[in-house]
Amino acid sequence: MFLQPLWTFFLHHSSTLASPVFPVLFSLLVYLTFCLPFLLLDLLSPRWALVRRYKLQPQSSFSWASARSCLTLTLYNHLLFIFPLTVLHWYLRPVHLPTEAPPLPGLLAQVLVCLLLFDFQSFTWHLLHHRIPWLYRNFHKVHHTYTSTSALTAEYSGAWETLSLGFFAACNPALLGAHPLTEMTFFLLNIWLSVEDHCGYDLPWATHRLVPFGLYGGARHHDLHHLKSKYNYAPYFTHWDRLFGTLLTQED
Repeated sequence: MFLQPLWTFFLHHSSTLASPVFPVLFSLLVYLTFCLPFLLLDLLSPRWALVRRYKLQPQSSFSWASARSCLTLTLYNHLLFIFPLTVLHWYLRPVHLPTEAPPLPGLLAQVLVCLLLFDFQSFTWHLLHHRIPWLYRNFHKVHHTYTSTSALTAEYSGAWETLSLGFFAACNPALLGAHPLTEMTFFLLNIWLSVEDHCGYDLPWATHRLVPFGLYGGARHHDLHHLKSKYNYAPYFTHWDRLFGTLLTQED
């Protein structure tokens, strides 16, 4: 099997994978690692016109104060909320690691299904939190503190938003009975797409340029949502916004 050597490597570190600390460290370290290239671009953009030309809001500038604020809230949510719930989940449902890896086609298919399910769940959640003033005011408003997106703003949100979106992401692989390797792959992709959505740059190799027919929104799609919050509620794909008449594109 194509993925067996990789999974065998992970099994040699099974005690780490089965630890209640692993999911939190994995999520946090992957997130920060994915943010770093875009933070570097933020530092370079004021001095380098080549970088600045891809910036979605060229008038905005990097601020250490905002970076610290975003990072502090991310760490706060992970330590005070995500970690205790992860330990509780580990206690109630100990991790089971199968000896065989999943087939590659099955892994790819389940990751895509997880991504589509998460996109629908997030769209519905997001739309409700904008259409119901009480929900927006008490929960989602924090995420809209910054109208100019940057990588670290991806997880700049209150505990309710962090936990509810994390719940969707965690439930989908479980609903499909996905292999742990499939689950990790989905988490990696989901975190990357979330960071890229908020990065503030429309780069030549961005994901939305790789997906044809405008099916995937990308960073420009989500940046427009932060500028004009009545549009573009889906995090990744564009079909739900098209169906509900809430799609705003570059040309509009």
